[in-house]
This record gives sequence, C-alpha cells and structure tokens, in this order.
Amino acid sequence: MGKTVEFERDACKLSIYIDPFNKRIRVDKMTGSLLESLLYAEEIARENQAEKLIVKGKLQHLPIFQEQGFSLEAKIDKFFMGTDMYFFCKYYSNERRNSEHWIEEDDVLQDVKSREFSEYTAIILSKPYKLKELSAKDVQAMALLYQTVFEIYPVPLHDPVYIRKTMEEGTVYYGVYFKEELVSAAAAEIDWEHRNAELTDCATLPQHRKHQLMKILLVQLEESLKKHNIYCAFSIARSLSFGMNASLHTLGYKYRGRLTKNCYIFNKLEDMNVWVKDLSAH
Repeated sequence: MGKTVEFERDACKLSIYIDPFNKRIRVDKMTGSLLESLLYAEEIARENQAEKLIVKGKLQHLPIFQEQGFSLEAKIDKFFMGTDMYFFCKYYSNERRNSEHWIEEDDVLQDVKSREFSEYTAIILSKPYKLKELSAKDVQAMALLYQTVFEIYPVPLHDPVYIRKTMEEGTVYYGVYFKEELVSAAAAEIDWEHRNAELTDCATLPQHRKHQLMKILLVQLEESLKKHNIYCAFSIARSLSFGMNASLHTLGYKYRGRLTKNCYIFNKLEDMNVWVKDLSAH
C-alpha cells in the first residue's frame, strides 16, 4: 500500500506519495526552489525504483518542467483553491513510457464525445434497488463488490479495514443495493485543504450495468460535495472503458488529458483519462 512521506533538504520541502504497487511516485506539494525540488524528487524516484514520476504543478512553470524532461499530460481546473493544476510526468523505462492502446483509446474518446451532453434528469430507481450512503456497516459488502469487479486495483479496496480507514479520513461513499446485495458503489475522496474532490472507486456488477446506477451515484456524490462548498470535482477513468467515460461526458465533465500507463487495473497498466467538472456552474 502507498504512503505519503515528507522530505526536506536545504530549502526544499516535498510531500510525496510513494506507490510501490504501481511503481510510481507523485509529488503533491513542493516549497522552495522548483528546480532543486525537481532534482530532489528525481533522486527519490530512482531510490524507490519508480518507473513514473508525477508532479502536480502550475502552468507558469511549464518551461522549467520541460527543461527537466517532463511532459504535460493533463490538467484539473481550479484544483488548488481555484487555481488550475497540471500533471507533469517523467518516465524511467521505455516500456512504461509507450502505450500500446493509444489509438484505440482515441477512438473510444471520439465515440464518447459524439454523444450529446444534456442536463441530467433524475433517474428513478425501481424496487428492489435502494440508494444509500455507505458506512462502516457496509465495508464487508463493499470489499466483496470490489473483489468481484476488479481483479487488480491501484489501492486495496478488497480489504474492509482499508475501506473503513478511508471513511474515517473523510471519503464519502454511496452505493446501490439490490435486495440484500451491494451491486454498485462510488466514492468522493475529498481534499479539504485545496477544496476539491476526486470521484473514484466506481464499480457496478456486470448484470446491473444497464440501469445507469453509476450516473445516479455520481450525481448523489456531487450533491454531497456542493453541501460542503466543494465545487472542483474530477474523475480519472480507464481510457479503454467506454461506459465510464460516457457517463462522465454525459454528466457534463470535460476531458482534460490522458495519463500514460498510470496504474494497474484488471491485469495490466492502464492509461487513464482525466475528466473535470465545475459544480458551481451546475
């Protein structure tokens, strides 16, 4: 499981998420000289045998990132308390840098974008489906759902203890039960410091996917975020998944780029599409 570690050297302070499972590290915060911070981050990446280094940065620093060999892959509007955030990435192996499915993913994206966006109209859940906010009582059912849907996932959602811990840290989960079985779930992972939230951990059992349950869950999570005055919502979806990308597009999310071989899902490293929505405009 990954962990956040604070590093300090000279005038540089870095907050880094070390993610050995996905063979990457991510720099979430930097203070001090940007150039020195990037050089320090690269040292840490190599020490941890990372294949990919991700840095959350600002557009004004693009020339410095480019000079150090980073590529701009995606952005999230208004991520930093209203200021846009950009994902700058650097790779340490050719295999990790190159995507075998890029053109196929482009085709999926074009197919998704050909669908018209229309204002969401409430979908009425028919019985015996039931929508609810999930709590510690549901963690066993959640773990079973995630085990069933995802053979491999970037974080250990198959572990009820891990799910309970994320709840205690403020992640909001909603789910849909069919009779006594949890058949769909999604989460809003809230960054209280920067006032944004990632809609994530979306899963629906295959036999229930025709009922638009994920749309219902995402809209419910958006309403929860607005009550907390959080208006920057984003989601990172498998680039090969037509269904998830289409759901986000038709709910008004805007495509903001693709992260190459970003994490392990199912049986391989997956490219991930970044989608963003300004909830204050809806």
